[in-house]
This record gives sequence, C-alpha cells and structure tokens, in this order.
Amino acid sequence: MSESIREISTFAARGAWPARRAPRPTAREWARHTALFLLTALTVTWAGVGFMLPFDMAEPSLAAPAAPLDYLLYVPKYFVLALAAEASFALAHPHFIAEGVKFAGALLSILLAHESGHYVACRLYGVDATLPFFIPVPPPFMAGTLGAFIKIKSPIPSRRALFDIGVAGPLAGFLVIVPVACLALLTATPAPPLPEGASVIIFNDPPLLRLLAVTFGVNNLETLGPNPFYFAAWIGLLVTSLNLLPVGQLDGGHAVYAVLGKGVHKHAGRVAFLLMLALAPLGWLWHGVPSGFLYVVLLFVMLRLPHPQPLDDRDALGNTRLTVALATLLVFLLSFVPFPLTIR
Repeated sequence: MSESIREISTFAARGAWPARRAPRPTAREWARHTALFLLTALTVTWAGVGFMLPFDMAEPSLAAPAAPLDYLLYVPKYFVLALAAEASFALAHPHFIAEGVKFAGALLSILLAHESGHYVACRLYGVDATLPFFIPVPPPFMAGTLGAFIKIKSPIPSRRALFDIGVAGPLAGFLVIVPVACLALLTATPAPPLPEGASVIIFNDPPLLRLLAVTFGVNNLETLGPNPFYFAAWIGLLVTSLNLLPVGQLDGGHAVYAVLGKGVHKHAGRVAFLLMLALAPLGWLWHGVPSGFLYVVLLFVMLRLPHPQPLDDRDALGNTRLTVALATLLVFLLSFVPFPLTIR
C-alpha cells in the first residue's frame, strides 16, 4: 500500500511518459530497507512459531498483584515470561522453528511481491518511489508485522499510470497467494483435539480458500490443523482485500479514481466506510471480535487524505486496462470476507 502522495513540482509536461528516469536507490537506502526486511523476517518467524505451538503449553505462573507497582508490571512480566517460554519450547522442539520459517518465507514473499508490483510500475512510469518499507512488530502481535509500503515522492503523470501503479501490487501479491494456498491444502493435516473448555480463534475462510478446498477435495477447512502456509495465505488475502477497498489512497481507491473518476471515487469511499461501520458492531456481537473497528478507523483516516490528481487525467484507459480492472474486482471478491475471525 502506497503512502500518501505529496504534491510537489511537476517533473513532466502533460502527456509525456516517462519524462525522466526515477533516481536509483542509494547504497544507504538499500542498507536501511534491507535491515528493516531482516528485522521483519525475524519477528514474523517468531510469530509463525507462536501460531504453530500446541494449545496445551503451560502458561507463565505469576503471583497475584499485591501493590500498585505489581499491577503496573503484571502485563509486561507476563508478556516477557510467555515469550521466554515459547522460545524455550521451540528450541527444545526445532520442528516449530522450521514451521515458523515456512510461515515467514510465505508471508514475506506475498508482501514483497505486492510492494514490488507497485515499485516496478513506478519505475516504468518514471515516478520517484522508495524501496518497500517493511514494518516489524514485536511478536506475537499482528503476525510479527504491520505489512509493508512504498512512499511515492513525485506526482503521477497520467490516469493510466495511476491505474497501473495501483493494481500492480495486489495483482502481483495475489499471484503468489494462489500457490501458497495450494501448498497449504497439499500439506494439510487433521486438527489435534482441543483441551476441554478452551477458547478457540477461528480463521474464517475467504472465497479463494473455499474454492481451492473443493478443488483439492477438502470437505471442511475447520477440521484442518495449524499450517504455516494456510496462515500466510489467509493473512495475504486479508491484506489484499483491505487494500482493494475503494477508499482514499488505498489500491482500490486508485483503481476506482482512474476508471470511474474523481466523483465516483469520493462517493464509493463513503459507501465503503459506512458498510464497514455497520459490519464492525455485528462482528463483535456475532463473532466476538472487535477488530472491525480497526478497519473503520483506518478507512476514516484514508477518507480524510486528499487523493492526488494525475497530471494528465484525460487519457483513456482502453479495453485492456478495463479488463484488468474487472480481474482486479474478481481478486477482491475472492479475497474479501466480512468477518475474518470468530472467537468461541
């Protein structure tokens, strides 16, 4: 997902493509982005290990808080002890580390393909953009990462450029998600029995996974055990569907702006925001998960950001790009699930 585009001095006359080559990344930039990628690989691997650990692992034992300072330190202490217990268990059972590496390799491949699609399209149009920024997050939160983004630093020259840059990311990422999802089903194993009375987080399956399950003869995805490729494909589809919402400067917003114009883009974003606002309390009520409100906050922020206008918005997209637009809509429909999680 590209960051907001600041309006800066025009580098090209209208209609010129590409007016100049975007500057190449410096050695310092390569070093910074590589360091972020490697750190994200570490946190994502750790998160993947956590996904695969058995349910019956012993939880850290802490004395009940007795003083105000004890209450303040209780959560940090529990967090550190839980991570230490996970690390100790994983080191004693290297199989789980291997599973975490598989998860990280699959998920980072999806994210890298997505951002590389944007970046390559920017380079083709002479648009100045950064290398992908990967955002590490301490495990076990958010699968070890908040995703990745590129920052576009110069204006978009035309509607065609805006469309191509916008859809290149989710389409490239989707092309990697499909084989990862197939690998998940090929390596699937039955789920182990759950401890009595245990709370369970259910990953509700997007249409793509359900269609592939039928193709591979899997009758019920809920009966499958934890699988690193499944988790990577599921998160990749979640990220793809979020990016393709027709709001603001999300990839779907770029596509709607390029295909249907500024007015439709504005109204489509508001409609999508209102639909997500309506779904958020239902997700909490029906599925026990308040995460829909995070979507609402993100979309609200996106609505507040002005969408950059291409330098030349008079060029026609043509039939080929309109066909790609329909394919992008299909990708969204295959990726989107209104209630991603259920807690029982």
